Amino acid sequence: MEMSNLYIVGTPIGNMEDMSFRAVKTLQSVDAILCEDTRVTRKLLERYEINKPTISYHSQSKISKIDHIIEMLSEGKSLALVSDAGTPTISDPGSFLISKIREELPETLFVPIPGPTALATALSASGFPSSDFLFLGFLPHKKGRQTIFKEIGETERTVVFYESPHRFIKTLESLKEVIAPKRKIAVARELTKIYEEIKVGTVPEIFKYYEENPDKIRGEFVIIVSVA
Repeated sequence: MEMSNLYIVGTPIGNMEDMSFRAVKTLQSVDAILCEDTRVTRKLLERYEINKPTISYHSQSKISKIDHIIEMLSEGKSLALVSDAGTPTISDPGSFLISKIREELPETLFVPIPGPTALATALSASGFPSSDFLFLGFLPHKKGRQTIFKEIGETERTVVFYESPHRFIKTLESLKEVIAPKRKIAVARELTKIYEEIKVGTVPEIFKYYEENPDKIRGEFVIIVSVA
């Protein structure tokens, strides 16, 4: 069995110019690239003239797909793992894949290639304390959702989480119920893209803004709740 490498490669969250030199060189050097949606990744590869085979791996992938990936690594193949946007395994199915590879092929060399993440990008522009924060990823749709909002209301740390446009307004309504009226939040959307927007204010202020601008409830949101 040959030693194999799995590169965990961060890719842009919007603006393709955020691709690092090291990320490009790594993707040019591997035998194949594992990606959530091959169509999305193919646009990035074409932008940087990277001609490598792609293999889809996402949350609905079957165990047989993981077995195939492990077999490639056991043959000494060098693979790269990317997500549709940002750093793989951060609120991303890649974490399960890596855990399975570590179980089956512990001798695999895992090489992280740092890149953008929406949570760090939004946090850096919020002005909120970031030396100690709680990241919740995407909140559950139903079970445990109210418990999490209660935790957000009680914690004394900055809280960061992701939300979809479909649940955004309901999320603001839930936040209004659990946090103090003067406690500020930041809402970031379309980060690094043409219509990037980062709004900071109290929940009532943010709620009013989006109520008056419903056309802006698009794309994935990063919501940051300041310390109590």
